[in-house]
Amino acid sequence: MIIRKLTQEESPPIELLLTADPSENLVKEYLKKGLCYIAEEKDQIIGVYVLLPTIEESIELINLAVAEIYQGTGLGKKLVMHAIEEARMLGNKVIEVGTGNSSIGQLALYQKCGFRINRIDKDFFLKNYEEEIYENGIQCVDMIRLTQDI
Repeated sequence: MIIRKLTQEESPPIELLLTADPSENLVKEYLKKGLCYIAEEKDQIIGVYVLLPTIEESIELINLAVAEIYQGTGLGKKLVMHAIEEARMLGNKVIEVGTGNSSIGQLALYQKCGFRINRIDKDFFLKNYEEEIYENGIQCVDMIRLTQDI
């Protein structure tokens, strides 16, 4: 398996990105400004993440998705760790990630990778998404923001 930056000539894996963020409009908007990385195995895309520069020396891990058959294999953690290293190599001092209050597995993953919760954007998903989102039997309402100094 290799993880690499997508070239400008390549199309991002929209369907896979939409498994982590159901808003196609938002995904397309941040792809215009962000850096897209893919994990490949045998020429098949099995994972993806996007880094979006925010303020000086800070970057956000904005979308992380793993193909369903590879979930639970440690690929998500490898992608997060790769994103942290890429962010560091790009000269950033802080990396941020946001996830829904209902995203129990993602909250655990990010904390295992060294992120700490630093704020909550109340009603983020109610204000920014037309359709209600449910995960783990919980309505996704608030965005939990986590950061890590790198």
